[in-house]
Amino acid sequence: MPPPEHASPATPLLGWARQAMAPLQPAEHHTEMLRRLSALAAGETDRLMLLLPPGSAKSTYASVVFPAWYLLSHPQTQVIAACHTESLAAHFGRRVRAMVAEHGAASADGLARDDRAAVRFATNSGASYFATGVRGPLMGRRADLIVIDDPVKGFAEAESGLLRDALWDWFRADLTTRLTPRGKIVLVMTRWHEDDLAGRLLAGSEDWDVLRLPALAEAADPLGREEGAALWPQWESADALARRRQAVGPRAWASLYQQAPRGDAEALFQTGRILVLDAEPACRRVVRAWDLAATAAAEGRDPDWTVGLKLGRTEAGGCVVLDIRRLRAGPHEVAEAIVQTAQLDGREVPVGLPQDPGQAGKQQVAWLTGLLAGFRVQASPETGAKIIRAQPAAAQVEAGNFSIVRAAWNHALLDELRDFPGGRKDDQVDALARALAMLAEAPARRLQLGFLGR
Repeated sequence: MPPPEHASPATPLLGWARQAMAPLQPAEHHTEMLRRLSALAAGETDRLMLLLPPGSAKSTYASVVFPAWYLLSHPQTQVIAACHTESLAAHFGRRVRAMVAEHGAASADGLARDDRAAVRFATNSGASYFATGVRGPLMGRRADLIVIDDPVKGFAEAESGLLRDALWDWFRADLTTRLTPRGKIVLVMTRWHEDDLAGRLLAGSEDWDVLRLPALAEAADPLGREEGAALWPQWESADALARRRQAVGPRAWASLYQQAPRGDAEALFQTGRILVLDAEPACRRVVRAWDLAATAAAEGRDPDWTVGLKLGRTEAGGCVVLDIRRLRAGPHEVAEAIVQTAQLDGREVPVGLPQDPGQAGKQQVAWLTGLLAGFRVQASPETGAKIIRAQPAAAQVEAGNFSIVRAAWNHALLDELRDFPGGRKDDQVDALARALAMLAEAPARRLQLGFLGR
């Protein structure tokens, strides 16, 4: 078998990518990415935004193939690559360096002998590459090309206004000040939030060439796909993406996969898809989860509610809210309500309690657990943003896999779900999220609601 042909630095980007990636070949969306990157390299634009879903190999072509080709075909150029973490930046740097070493070995454009680091190296023709994490040090660096790849690590970071502001300040005050007068910027990312880096740039005055490719095609698709067609069907079909849509929930789907994040005030729960049942169905497992408050209602105050939500997993695998206990009271009244409710539910129903941070939270859980002697108590701290904890429940609602038993508490629950995350209260949402997590973690057991009581 003959050795693979090395890609020449003089080869146009698309042809170079086909040679460098052989035997793998770019898909249609990769070809369009490379076309836009070629236009940027030729000076047709100096700002390019590539917005694609996870798993689309956008980083392979935008953050590995393109920088390697650019270094080899543009002597004396300086490239800065930035990612959400130093470790990811080093990962890309190693891949770029390896590609430069392989395809520049036969020419004077190969790697300088004394450069072995993943995050910084130079070629014999004077081109240099430097990789860093977001908000990493940049003093003393200059760039003719900046490639930013996924500057946001995850939903928790995207939901933090402080972290979004910090990223924006770093981009404007640190990163872009390293750019030479005719320098170019490529931003390749998955959208996370309406106010993420891409959102702020799109709302600004700079003119960006934007390639937005949703996982499932919409009207006027840049690739000419029919509506609903998958971006990369050889990798993930439209049917597989439909299943993924149900799994991740509406908000994550809109942002991560369709590149069209929704505003924070938009409802997460599609309450129109919630079925109201006239009778309790048979369930194979039932839990009761609590969200605790300990302030009694008083004139001029609107305190949070203590909520105990009883959730079942039906024989068909659906989720059904069976009962909600909701009160505003002091600590002792709350404790009495929890014990009385547990006695009504029966010992087969686990009781889920949140544990506040610190010694006081541990003492509260220990006290309540002692009062619930003989019952199965599951206590754990609340971790992550509320909206992230609520997403599995929202996904069940969107999938039509969620129902409630007709009762007086229905109206308050539906109102809170409809308003979340922009509503005044979220106690029932928190209890629902905890209950669903308990069902997901615990082994299924075949139980009949009539036997359990309520």
